[in-house]
Amino acid sequence: MKKFSKGFTLIELLVVIAIIGILSGIVLTSLGSARTKAKNSSAIASLSAMRAEAELSITNAGVYPSTICSAGSAGSVGEPLTKLAAAITAQGITDLTCSVDNVSTVSKWAVGSPTLKFCVDSGGYAGTATTATNQGAHSGGACTTS
Repeated sequence: MKKFSKGFTLIELLVVIAIIGILSGIVLTSLGSARTKAKNSSAIASLSAMRAEAELSITNAGVYPSTICSAGSAGSVGEPLTKLAAAITAQGITDLTCSVDNVSTVSKWAVGSPTLKFCVDSGGYAGTATTATNQGAHSGGACTTS
């Protein structure tokens, strides 16, 4: 008569636990990069929405408010764009730069992030750029791509 034992051996259990550990490590690693990509995409979407928000704040004279970049600390994003800037900061992007062509009568502006390498401007440009400066490579815009 044969004697059958029920259950798993210690070696079988250790092999299964090792395989599960390896698989979970791979999954967690890929989730970390997906989280970063999602945060960056959210920040880029908020940056793109800044153009529409700024257009809503144009005065009757056809210029943007002088506080578009000057509210808060020097170089920070101003009142018309504050909520969107807060949403971008909440995603971990803290290096937003804002520039205007003229402090008193703003006809051009740009907001960008060196971390995201993304910039939007009043000329209609939204895309890859290194900085938000007063001189731009795009007609009527202010994002520098070189």
